[in-house]
Amino acid sequence: MKAPLGVILAGGAATRMGGGDKGLLQLGGLRILDRVIARLAPQVEGIALNANGDPARFDGLGLPVIGDSFPGLAGPLAGVLAGLDWASEQGASHIVTAAADTPFFPCDLVPRLIMAAQDEGAPIALAATPDARRGTARHPTFGLWPVALKDDLRMALEGGLRKVVLWTDKHGAASAIFEASEEADPFFNVNTPEDLAQAEAML
Repeated sequence: MKAPLGVILAGGAATRMGGGDKGLLQLGGLRILDRVIARLAPQVEGIALNANGDPARFDGLGLPVIGDSFPGLAGPLAGVLAGLDWASEQGASHIVTAAADTPFFPCDLVPRLIMAAQDEGAPIALAATPDARRGTARHPTFGLWPVALKDDLRMALEGGLRKVVLWTDKHGAASAIFEASEEADPFFNVNTPEDLAQAEAML
């Protein structure tokens, strides 16, 4: 498989952070988005940022900014669809998504997602970590998505579907398992001021 395109999902309202863009918060002297870009860029062919509202606030990043191509706040799946529509225009076959508020995700995210999809013969792969209660906990904002399913996803959203795993389970989704601990959770995300302080300590 040719290296996919990367799409950073930044469409959330950040209500627990008091609004605004979590990815633009400073963490250790850099914006969280700078850290996300630095981790994702070496793993993909190119990157776009999925965000709604005035794209000018992201001018300093040097990335194309794509808004949701589905009306209303439809959650992460709308961002995935926007990414798939953008990738289709670029002639790409797949995208990998990453959340804009998760600065420590694995530097081998993309190859491990691709390997999981190929090993299980699945069209989609999601990142996951071990979970004592459920066996594994999936992180559906970190996934490998085929452009070929964009119209199916659009129809699902038009039908009212909003929960990511309900759609991925319908098509079959592999899991790429990443180790995690309380001290080093690769998918730790910054939702609150307390999380930001914890992320500073994790640096």
